[in-house]
Amino acid sequence: MKPKHILIGGIMLLCAAAGIFAILKVHGTSGAGGDGDDEAANQNENAPTIVTVQVGALTNISLRSYVSGYGTIEAAPALARQPAAGGALAAPTAGTVATINVVAGQLVQKGDVLMTLNSTTATFEYAKGELGRQKKLFEQQNTSLKNVEDAAAQLASLEVVAPVSGTVTTLNVQPGQSVDTTTTVAQVIDLDRLALSVKIPAAQAGQLQTGQETQIASELPVTAPLSFVGSTVDPVDGTVPAWALLPPGSGLRPGELVQFKVVTETQTNCLAAPAESVVTDESGESAVWLVNADQATRTNVEVGLREGDWVEISASGLKGGDTVVTIGAYGLPDKTQIKTSNPSSETNSPNLPQ
Repeated sequence: MKPKHILIGGIMLLCAAAGIFAILKVHGTSGAGGDGDDEAANQNENAPTIVTVQVGALTNISLRSYVSGYGTIEAAPALARQPAAGGALAAPTAGTVATINVVAGQLVQKGDVLMTLNSTTATFEYAKGELGRQKKLFEQQNTSLKNVEDAAAQLASLEVVAPVSGTVTTLNVQPGQSVDTTTTVAQVIDLDRLALSVKIPAAQAGQLQTGQETQIASELPVTAPLSFVGSTVDPVDGTVPAWALLPPGSGLRPGELVQFKVVTETQTNCLAAPAESVVTDESGESAVWLVNADQATRTNVEVGLREGDWVEISASGLKGGDTVVTIGAYGLPDKTQIKTSNPSSETNSPNLPQ
């Protein structure tokens, strides 16, 4: 073999060896890096899941249950020893309004003549004069008592009289206007004798009893005992009537629509949880997540009264001051590691019921 061919063959062998070495070097390095990535991935998979939540505290408070709704402020109804506190006044006879002696907002006394009428058979002035004439004739023994009484009745039919001492809250007519016995001409109410009139769904009416505290939401909150609960159900709307007499000076106005709550039950010194901490699952079981250090453990509870942002709960081992998960409790697995993100360093629980 020629020397030139031997030299070329040697060079080729050296190049092949160098290539194999490089390939082995690369493969060795890649294999070492892959083992490191797998180990890191395994460590991440085995690391515990930490859930960020907010927490609150259990507390011992008084809670109440209510029947609530909307009602209307009206004149107080008649009682055993007291007449109604006024209301709408209808024209006593058909005719036209002759005179109006008051203005809206005026205080009047029981028996004051608010307005007079002219009927188709007599004017107010004629009836007034006829009564005076009959009285004089009776004093002279020239007419009968019946004639005097008839003249008085005719005059009374032409007068609209205040039924109680109170305030003229509305005037609905003006002089010269035609009226009949269905026309509401005015309204007089004793504003110190008002009542809240409500209609309660029959399903809730069984919770009501006279004397229960009734709270009325207004600019200055008003409280009064429930005075009356009806015994029959209105077949039209399925409700039971009830009302509460308001204290004098309540500041409420006849015709005003107000929101009310009747306290039907009170539990004192009961263990309560923030409402958002109590989770009820599809099976109907309720639970809270009790916080111990950095772990939240599910604790099944029985729930009772709910008021505002609080729920009465009971379970063995729970007590006032225990910390529970609030925001983040829904769907939280049992014995989950947590960290809190409350806005302050303290547990933030909702406001207590008033």
